[in-house]
Amino acid sequence: MRILYHHRTQADDGQGVHIRALQKALREAGHEVFEVSLVQRTPEPQKRADAPVRSRWSLVSRMPRFARELAEYAYTSFGRPRIVSAGVRHDVDVIYERYAFGNAAGIMAARRLRVPLILEVNSPMVLELSRTRGLSFPRTARRLENWIFRSADRVCVVTQVLGEMLVEQGVERERIFVTPNGVHLEQYEFARDARARARVELLPAAPDDEVWLGFVGFYRDWHRLDLVLDALTKPALSRARLVLIGEGPAHAALLEQARRLGLELRVTFAGPRAHAAIPALLPAFDVALVPAINPYASPLKLFEYMAAGLPSIAPDQPNLREVLEHDRNALLVTPADAPSLEAALERLVSDAGLRARLGARARSDVLERDLTWSGNARRVVAAAEELLEQRRRERT
Repeated sequence: MRILYHHRTQADDGQGVHIRALQKALREAGHEVFEVSLVQRTPEPQKRADAPVRSRWSLVSRMPRFARELAEYAYTSFGRPRIVSAGVRHDVDVIYERYAFGNAAGIMAARRLRVPLILEVNSPMVLELSRTRGLSFPRTARRLENWIFRSADRVCVVTQVLGEMLVEQGVERERIFVTPNGVHLEQYEFARDARARARVELLPAAPDDEVWLGFVGFYRDWHRLDLVLDALTKPALSRARLVLIGEGPAHAALLEQARRLGLELRVTFAGPRAHAAIPALLPAFDVALVPAINPYASPLKLFEYMAAGLPSIAPDQPNLREVLEHDRNALLVTPADAPSLEAALERLVSDAGLRARLGARARSDVLERDLTWSGNARRVVAAAEELLEQRRRERT
């Protein structure tokens, strides 16, 4: 199959990790993938996995809100002819597009090329942006987003929770399928000394008897890592160390909180790493953390923790219960509740057997439920083949 993959991202941020991983899986499955994007694709980023990077499109983010919004709508006029040109040049069978706010280029190009379009939706952007930066033209934004969602031949969402949100916006349930984040499992086959090597890489002088609590990502205030620091002051967690791989806008506040609580020697800010380096570092952790996440997301870090055989602590909410089960492959805690989080941390820090059981089950679930990029590629291809067969029947 010949697939045209279109996205309007900054190429080397966390979205880029997802894009490269799915494209790699599709190519490994024997399909041809041609990319059309806003910015020139670059090699594996040398810095953090999910922090913003600068590009020509970054200039748009510094415009006044109304001008930025108009520029995002205007992208359709820029993107559509590029997609059509690439589609004709490569004689593609299907367009796969990562949804971006205000972008109807893929829908319009697919109609011009008379090929089906699969739209990947990672978040309801109108809702998300209305709660963060705000929208200057909210009615226009809602109408356009609803039209885009309803016009796609198939919509793949990262969680069933997000799928239900789209159903409420008028998308037929039968056109929706779920492709959560995933992993390339071969990156998580570890040698016996992987834990020791990873710890030396991150903190050579750390005591051997510490239990490491780990977080990977671009950390913000809403990740609620502050609750983890507060918990570290409890006597039952005196052997625990928090290790943060990445960076983010919450860094200064966490640094000050660690100083104020007298935890400077037990909180390690390991800095950003290239995403390709992350798998080899995960064995350093004893417990993986997802202290908070929005209610419709599929956090990439969670699947990486699971593939690495780590026990996780995560909020007890529907989108995470799609892959996690309390006391089976993770410990689920009441969202934003300090006592619940402290109790889970104390259980895992004090019980190495529980850590081993939860971590082994988490990795087994990745295998048994095919929570991999190759699994997602198969789901996408199955949807595309169904659409192409429908088109063939309609023509005969």
